[in-house]
Amino acid sequence: MKSPTALSCFFRLSVALAMCSAATTALSQTVEKIEASDPTFEELQSPSVGGNTSKKSWKPKDWLEVEVKVKLEPGRTAPRDGHVDRLTVRWYVAVENKIDRAGQKYFLMEKEVTHVNVPLDEDFYLSCYLSPATIKRLTGSDRAGKNSITAVGGEISVVGAAAPARFTSQGNISKPWWQSPTMQRTNKYPLLNKNETPFKFLWWDRYLEIEAETR
Repeated sequence: MKSPTALSCFFRLSVALAMCSAATTALSQTVEKIEASDPTFEELQSPSVGGNTSKKSWKPKDWLEVEVKVKLEPGRTAPRDGHVDRLTVRWYVAVENKIDRAGQKYFLMEKEVTHVNVPLDEDFYLSCYLSPATIKRLTGSDRAGKNSITAVGGEISVVGAAAPARFTSQGNISKPWWQSPTMQRTNKYPLLNKNETPFKFLWWDRYLEIEAETR
């Protein structure tokens, strides 16, 4: 059995090591805090892009855009160029299940997007999209709107950040609704990043660059 003196020394050593570890972690933080707003929704019609091609008769359909404003608060070891290499966001979108009567009450769609050249101490925006075809399949209507979806949430992570950040349009971020057993995960109805839409070249400086997928 260890003596009281030995136990006391062991306790002091454990505390010292824990404090050193915490200090090292704090000193290695490139991002002190990730600030994220509540998500907002906007209906967008398919853009008409002109060119030296023949004119075609068509009626633009509705897309649904979800957007979040983000800001990274620099940490003690923030890079001198004022940027971090990457930011990853995982989107979650819940839609009422009107198709699979034997399934759960809501469909849960997910999308992970990695962004590059991420500025510190500056507002920027992240977005994801539901296409007209997805909206039609899920709702039976060609018209997009806030009532097309039940909830939107997500998690933002950066290497070197003190902690990831969550955002949600519904409920409390400490108890994320996307972890509920009433959700039926599906990949039949894809979420799209901005580069996968006809809005790829629009409002360029408002959004972060998206890392190209390796084939």
